This record gives sequence, C-alpha cells and structure tokens, in this order.
Amino acid sequence: MPESTDVRVFRERPVSFVRRSGRMSEAQERAWAELSGHYVLEIPRGDAATSVRPGAAIDPAREFGRHAPLVVEIGSGQGHAIVHAAASRPDTDFLAVEVFKAGLARTMLDADRVGARNLRLAEANAPEVLEHLLPAGSADELWIFFPDPWHKKRHTKRRLIDGGFPPMVRRALRPGGIVRLATDWEDYARQMRTVFDGAEGFTRDFAGEWAERHPGRVLTAFERKGERAGRAIRDLAYRTAGGS
Repeated sequence: MPESTDVRVFRERPVSFVRRSGRMSEAQERAWAELSGHYVLEIPRGDAATSVRPGAAIDPAREFGRHAPLVVEIGSGQGHAIVHAAASRPDTDFLAVEVFKAGLARTMLDADRVGARNLRLAEANAPEVLEHLLPAGSADELWIFFPDPWHKKRHTKRRLIDGGFPPMVRRALRPGGIVRLATDWEDYARQMRTVFDGAEGFTRDFAGEWAERHPGRVLTAFERKGERAGRAIRDLAYRTAGGS
C-alpha cells in the first residue's frame, strides 16, 4: 500500500517562537497548582498545544467580573511589566499572552504577592489570540515589548511583526486603541516602523523618528541586556482610526 502524502498542517502562519520544555521549579509548580484557577484562562485548543480554536472568543467582562479598559501584552515573559502595571492601575484589566509555562508561573507568583487580581494569563500563540480569543474591538492597548528579534538573516521570516500582523492588531483593538512596541534591535525597529507606517487604519502616535519611552514599561532583564550590549532601545506607538 503506498504511503500517504498528506501533511497535517497545524497552523497556516509560522509561529514566532520555539516552544521550550524547561522544567519548572517547585515554587512554579506550586503556583500553577494553587493560582492558575484564578489567573489562567481556559482556552479551547485546535491541534497544537498553544493554539486557539476558531470561535473560542472569551468575554472579558465575564473573565474579570466587570467592565473595564483592557490592556493586552504579547510575549509577557516572566511578567515584570504587566504585573507592575496591573498593581499600579487597579481600575484597568490586563491580559498576559505567553507560551512559556514557567514564565506564566512566575507571573502568577508575583501577581499574587502584590495582590494584582486584575490580571489574567493566556498560554497561547499570539496571532491566534488576536484572531480568535479576543472579541473584535475589545482591547484598549496592545503591548509588544522586546519580541524575539530572530536577528540571523535566515530566521527573520519568523519575526512576529510583518505585513500580515497589523490587520490582526486592528481587529482586536477598539477604535482609537493603541499598540505600543519596543525593541533593542535597530533593524527590527525599522521593520516595525515600516510595517505600521504602511498599514491601513493606523496613524503614528508620536512625533519625530521614534516614540518616547512608555512610562508604564518597567526596566526588564531584556532591556538591561540590550543596553549592556550597547544597543539603543527604540519605542513606537500607533493608534487605530476612529477614536482619540
């Protein structure tokens, strides 16, 4: 009997990460067992472990138990920026999107320590969160701070922010919503700027060559690493049409 030539395709778009299976610490395992019930969203999956099944949109008001502005961080890492923001802005809701379970566990530990209950976590591939998990127009802000630069030339096609990314961002943001970006890799910063400058429905929310540093972005290990290597940090901000 001839072998089947069918190839099972999990995703149409390449993911911008390599999923690592690093072992969690005892504290992180405990955090997952004790805190995930409050913080981690239950997400209907497609074929892949971090996928979001089409039609699986959440209701933010139901998840947070109230109606409030929503800020979403893509690639939240260990949660330093979003935990600080959630603790500082109790009248706003926050959603951290990350694929690395250990980072999400660290985020829960820190959020619980400072009493940040206005935070939820999504262990999921970012484009599928924007396309399927978030209702259209539900987010007030979207943060993408220090995404993987994939700086080797043969890997740049894996970068999250390319020509196909802005429509997903625009779908998730409310009219007048804002996307904030930061990177320490100059060529990626210029790519981001070119992509969003040319994207339909977005206008710059800054004057000059680069945006001012967003005051809500705390100094993280990624930023310190870039600065030690002599790389300048560049910020960008774009607003969707239809609001102010």
